[in-house]
Amino acid sequence: MRGAVLHTAGGDAKLDLRDDLSLAGPDAGEVRIRIRAAGVCHSDVSAMAGILPTSVPAVIGHEAAGEVVEVGEGVTTVAPGDHVLISFVPACRHCPDCLGGQPYLCMSGIGDAFAKAPFRYGETDVFRMAGCGAWAEETVVPETAAIKVDPDVPFDLAAMMSCGITTGVGAALNTAKVEPGSSVVVIGAGGVGLAVVQGAKIAGAATIVAVDPLEAKHETAVRFGATHVTTPDGLAALQAELTAGRGFDYAFEAVGRSATLTAAWDATRRGGDVVLVGAGAVDDQWQVDMFSLLFLGKNVLSSMYGTADIERDTRRWTDLWRRGRLDLDGVISDRIRFEDLNDAVDALRTGTALRQVVMFDEG
Repeated sequence: MRGAVLHTAGGDAKLDLRDDLSLAGPDAGEVRIRIRAAGVCHSDVSAMAGILPTSVPAVIGHEAAGEVVEVGEGVTTVAPGDHVLISFVPACRHCPDCLGGQPYLCMSGIGDAFAKAPFRYGETDVFRMAGCGAWAEETVVPETAAIKVDPDVPFDLAAMMSCGITTGVGAALNTAKVEPGSSVVVIGAGGVGLAVVQGAKIAGAATIVAVDPLEAKHETAVRFGATHVTTPDGLAALQAELTAGRGFDYAFEAVGRSATLTAAWDATRRGGDVVLVGAGAVDDQWQVDMFSLLFLGKNVLSSMYGTADIERDTRRWTDLWRRGRLDLDGVISDRIRFEDLNDAVDALRTGTALRQVVMFDEG
């Protein structure tokens, strides 16, 4: 089968686009999925760069949807023929995090995500990025990572709910719980940042500012619900104009860098919420003085995977999409062939692409 393999992580790493991969399994408790659509997410690029850890060699990709083709012993929640999306945080439903209402923190799949290598070519074993390995024609994941999707949802739109939509919309609705009439600023207007914008609009925010250095993204941000757009250099003036200098009720950082988290902190009013959505590097340290941390009363919130319950929220996103309140199709800037993956990664690195989706049935 075809699959995109990363051999060595680095800033300009290229994918080895192979057609000779084999795949073992499914073992007990696992599901084999034919991938029909897979998103090209910035986290994939971060894994290729070595910012996010992954065992190598690995099939990259973690945002995807497809069809169940085989199930292992003991699997009861899905069956061959079911349409599913893949969750890179499978929730076991038994650990303290899951039982405490935080399934997005479940660590049940972390061991296999780094240690299990079900792909193979020649004598070389190949791992799966984030336990998914979605940039391949088929993959094997734990049963808990295969989330059923209604068959009327196209595979490319279902793939958007696998990561980007859940992370971004979830940050607004689940993590921050944005209130109607409030003011919001979103720093970073990539795929996840625009999903935050959509979530803020759904929540009824009165003011939604999207911030991105690439002005080409500003028109798209307005289409998704931003009431104002600016480059980073213009944020302070816009903040003064819209909030009388007080700051926004909610500031979302959707880039994954300490510098942009500082910008989000500075843009937030006293007592407001600073929401970290972007995934950054372990050596990128963020600092704030202890006096300000206490007396400004700002809340710094981590939004891991949109603090989602992926099974519940997949149903929520599907309902919002059906009612025309959540735009899934508009998030996709390009539908590409497997052979175009290296070009797609380059486009994401330069910021010229929104959400590209590999359609495995094409090409």
